[in-house]
Amino acid sequence: MDEAHTARIALPLRHRLTAASPWSRGRIAGESVLTVVLAGLAGLLETAWDGVGVRTVAVVAGIAVLSLARRALPATVLVVSACAAAVLPAAVPLLIYASWSAGSRIMKPGRTVAAYASAFVLNTALSTYDEISAGSGLSMPVTGVLSTAVFFMLAIVPGLVARYRAQRRSLLEAQRRNNVQLMREQTMVAQQARLLERGRIAQDMHDSLGHQLVLISVHAGALQVDPDLTDRQREAVQVLRDASVAAMRELREAVGILHEDRDRPDERTEHAAKGAGPSGGTAGAAGGERPLSRAVASIDGLVASSRAAGTTVEVRRSGAVRPLAPAADHAAFRIAQEGLTNAHKHAPGAPITLALRYESDSLVVEVANGPAPAGPPGAPSAISGGQGLTGLKERARLVGGMVHTGRTPDGGFRIAGMLPYGTGDGGPARPDDATSVAPDDDFAGQPAGGAAGNSGADINLSNTQGEFAAIMSSRKNLAIGCAVTAVVLVLGTVALGVWGVSALMDELKKATISPGVYESAKVGDPEADVQGELPDEDSFLTSDLEDKGPRPPEGATCRHFASDDPDDTSTIFRFCFADGELVAKQTFKDKG
Repeated sequence: MDEAHTARIALPLRHRLTAASPWSRGRIAGESVLTVVLAGLAGLLETAWDGVGVRTVAVVAGIAVLSLARRALPATVLVVSACAAAVLPAAVPLLIYASWSAGSRIMKPGRTVAAYASAFVLNTALSTYDEISAGSGLSMPVTGVLSTAVFFMLAIVPGLVARYRAQRRSLLEAQRRNNVQLMREQTMVAQQARLLERGRIAQDMHDSLGHQLVLISVHAGALQVDPDLTDRQREAVQVLRDASVAAMRELREAVGILHEDRDRPDERTEHAAKGAGPSGGTAGAAGGERPLSRAVASIDGLVASSRAAGTTVEVRRSGAVRPLAPAADHAAFRIAQEGLTNAHKHAPGAPITLALRYESDSLVVEVANGPAPAGPPGAPSAISGGQGLTGLKERARLVGGMVHTGRTPDGGFRIAGMLPYGTGDGGPARPDDATSVAPDDDFAGQPAGGAAGNSGADINLSNTQGEFAAIMSSRKNLAIGCAVTAVVLVLGTVALGVWGVSALMDELKKATISPGVYESAKVGDPEADVQGELPDEDSFLTSDLEDKGPRPPEGATCRHFASDDPDDTSTIFRFCFADGELVAKQTFKDKG
């Protein structure tokens, strides 16, 4: 056999021997303790049976090796343990644990049946042969039935319990993974539903609101050319028409963004999955350059409209102008628009400062106004529902930014928004504290670095994980209870078997004598001397011999014993006593 062929045979064996590794410290400690206990128990039994010798050392070493190999080679260890337990009582505990390991670790049903069938046949054959060779006096069918019952209790029952436990744990793990997959699919379905609803809303906005804005623009244009209007009225109508046209343009941009979200969710997700990070914000759609931000450029129009209304507006720009993604661009425009509207509404006449700062990683849009001038007494205060600022914060969050609002030290008000450049092509970025589900990880995990893109709604599985942990805890307690019950039953069965074997051995000692004792006894010897050579008590094994063999003397009390010679177990010795002496001794063959 060449070295290559030897290596091909040895390689699978090495893989199987290391299949259970790496073991945890708890596993190593548990296996070590179990090996010591099994080997020590075998050593005690062998020492009590035959004394300390080479056989005892060999048995202890063999059981220790088999105990350590039972997880890597469950079928082999099961068969070897079954053979050893048939002739060595010290190997019975090892057979129980080997059967447990085989039941839980052999996955293929055919291989499991083959392993247990082989172990059963070998164990029954060897134990039956050993009992018959030892001259136990039991017939072969009885010995076979007893061997089968013992193997069933010591091997089949632990194997079935272990296999049920392993299959149940596999089923629970499959259910857990299926639950995670279902939740992931539900999230994808919900995301698609949201995108479809977003597109429907966009279409409704375009059809209804767009129609009304077009009517306003048309009527304002017709009114503007009315010859009866004064120049001031015509200028006001012009402002109204320009506002309606601007509103129509903004509506179309918003509808376009919503349609992009609906029509290209997979493209955005794929783009984000490829690692679109903060630097990816400068990548353009064509030619590596994104067109300059149209909405940000429209801020100048907002400033001009505010100045036309008589408000002092100062614009400050700093940093190199960089393009934004459509969603972030629109959010920047909305922050500036809301800031100016808020200042006009709550602090009319107050000076306004609008700052656009292009930082290294984000655009900062800031609108601050001074304190509101004192108005006429009894003037009603402006009414605000707070929905505008709330919408701004949500819009900024969706693109990975944030909005801060608050009072200034001089009594004014300030709105500042930070919008990152790297938000892909408009897909909403995932917040840093969001929870997502990793494909091969446990339930909850934090997302990896980089832009997540529009990968779906955030999944928070903390509640589900808690419920699953509670279910698993209750099932674990039930499993522990079943395992403890099974262990108690197995240990009780083993203890009962040991007690039965011990009681049977005592009965055999009380029921047998050596042929030399029979030969040394003489008729007429004192009863006390003869009884001193015989067992103290009679055994139930010889209770049916009174009516067998020759007729005993009248009025005599007789005791019966079998020969302890392994080659002659059918010879029966009878001792009859009367008036304090041995009056007769007889020997005969027991046929039944």
